[in-house]
Amino acid sequence: MITADQLKDIKERTAALKQYLAIDEKIIQVEEEQLRTQAPGFWDNAKEAEAQMKKVKALQGWIDGYKEVHSRTEETEMAMELFREEMVEESEVDDAYTRALAAIEELELKNMLRGEADDMDCVLKINSGAGGTEAQDWASMLMRMYMRWAEANGYKIAVANLQEAEDAGIKTVTLELKGPYAYGYLKGENGVHRLVRVSPYNAQGKRMTSFSSVFVTPLVDDSIEVVIEPARISWDTFRSGGAGGQNVNKVESGVRLRYQYKDPYTGAEEEILIENTETRDQPKNKENAMRQLRSILYNKEMQHRMEEQSKVEAGKKKIEWGSQIRSYVFDDRRVKDHRTNFQTSDVGGVMDGKIDGFIKAYLMEFAEEGE
Repeated sequence: MITADQLKDIKERTAALKQYLAIDEKIIQVEEEQLRTQAPGFWDNAKEAEAQMKKVKALQGWIDGYKEVHSRTEETEMAMELFREEMVEESEVDDAYTRALAAIEELELKNMLRGEADDMDCVLKINSGAGGTEAQDWASMLMRMYMRWAEANGYKIAVANLQEAEDAGIKTVTLELKGPYAYGYLKGENGVHRLVRVSPYNAQGKRMTSFSSVFVTPLVDDSIEVVIEPARISWDTFRSGGAGGQNVNKVESGVRLRYQYKDPYTGAEEEILIENTETRDQPKNKENAMRQLRSILYNKEMQHRMEEQSKVEAGKKKIEWGSQIRSYVFDDRRVKDHRTNFQTSDVGGVMDGKIDGFIKAYLMEFAEEGE
């Protein structure tokens, strides 16, 4: 049975959410923004119209989220009063409290996503590390983990590029995840993921360590301006398809984009390589590759801003891009994040996409650094 202090806590957190989310102001704002969508000729400029509709939807999402929290908290308070009058069971009060607490924590977590790119869709790329078949199998397991997480949270998934390994697993995959705050939730997955297990591919049954790297960037659409120098772009094409037989595409629909990037701040140069085999339509794949290039260039600018901010705020922990962030030790039934020290023994659940605990722990510790 919940206590009076627990009820007081959720009531205070609900009131606090209303205040710092400025719900009353958002209600007025969404009404004003909706009026703009009813203006004559609103859909004449499709891109501007879509951006406006997205703005309205985002505002309404905050309002609906708060309404859910407020409703759940009131239900809990009502259930407690009915229990005192012996009209409901103790378990019903506890269930109402659990639902209210979950709604509050979900909205509090979403409120941490205040970074410039947090509300964008994202591109998630997985590369297998050294280690042959074992590492390639690990990369495919990570791909499944993120796809299961995305499906459970209602995100749309597109496989932009997939290179399967010869024996098992994958060499690399690029996923596009579309939905509210996809980048905000997954930005903390950047880095090297380490697997320790008794390998099914080792005849001696030895315990082996494998690595795969994960890169998450915001998926930038045409509404965000990114400077791309056409002279630095080169293209070539290739046949895309499966391992052979009828699955092989006889037309060179796969595209490979090379961009000779020069850092505007340091002058350092590097080649950005993007492959896209998402469709059987070469022009469409080129369009998708260009969208990914815009996302990468935008992300580089975001990284520069974060580095500059970390110099000013030297007391904060720096987010190390490409560092080892998490270990998945199957034999010891332990998955541990090395940045937050959050860990769980539910290895199977994690590999089935239950990574919300890691996401929340990361956001709680690093939220301010993303702003």
